[in-house]
Amino acid sequence: MPNPWKPTKEQLLAATEKTVRDVIAPNLKVLFCGINPGLYTAAVGHHFARPGNRFWPALYAGGFTESLLSPFDERELLKYGYGITNVVRRTTASADLLTRDEIVAGGKRLAAKVRRYQPQVLAVLGLGAYRVAFARPKAVVGRQDEKIGETLLWVLPNPSGLNANYQAADLAKMFRELRDAI
Repeated sequence: MPNPWKPTKEQLLAATEKTVRDVIAPNLKVLFCGINPGLYTAAVGHHFARPGNRFWPALYAGGFTESLLSPFDERELLKYGYGITNVVRRTTASADLLTRDEIVAGGKRLAAKVRRYQPQVLAVLGLGAYRVAFARPKAVVGRQDEKIGETLLWVLPNPSGLNANYQAADLAKMFRELRDAI
């Protein structure tokens, strides 16, 4: 059941000093990777928490979970063999506020994390962030040719409600393609 707590404007502004803890364990089936925490997510302390973010509905529609989870249920993902991390830990009001250098450095930290935890698939949720973090300017959505160790790399669209390029049905289809591949 979703937590009814809604952060105040002051709590949102103070969230720039916060990070959000990874939901991670060794040998996951899929490690989902956001770009970085937004203010709402950091304020409540749970991934993809902003109302209108389509991660949780896409996860369910894609067949990853048996029911629609909320951000407050994020630790339940570990039971299914899934986890969540970010390319960049720093919280911002918008991913556009991240510097190229931050994303590149985040990509290096992410690669080290993947080598340590060895998920079957790393699914980066954001094509632009993937292109910068992994120096793949021509990458497209879907399975990538590269790997990190034995971990497959996959790119999915950013599920933010602000990403008008992909509708809910498109996201569900792309999440389902990843689910079917594993």
